[in-house]
Amino acid sequence: MVKKWLAAGRLMIRDMDLEDVAALKLCLLSLGGLLGLAAPRRKKPAFALFSTLVFIGTYFPLMVKFLVSLVRTDREP
Repeated sequence: MVKKWLAAGRLMIRDMDLEDVAALKLCLLSLGGLLGLAAPRRKKPAFALFSTLVFIGTYFPLMVKFLVSLVRTDREP
């Protein structure tokens, strides 16, 4: 079942354009905000730590890929 979901996700991503990716990012951002509002006060520091680790773990690899693409486009005519 998971393999089918991953295959469907890859197919969807292949067909996405920049606006679709932006909408997905905004959707996930909103979901994170709603989950943060729903967290009990005593567990908010744990949620904040988890969110920070996920952000660092996803942002930096994405930026490295983007910068590599940026350098590559500068080399192409």
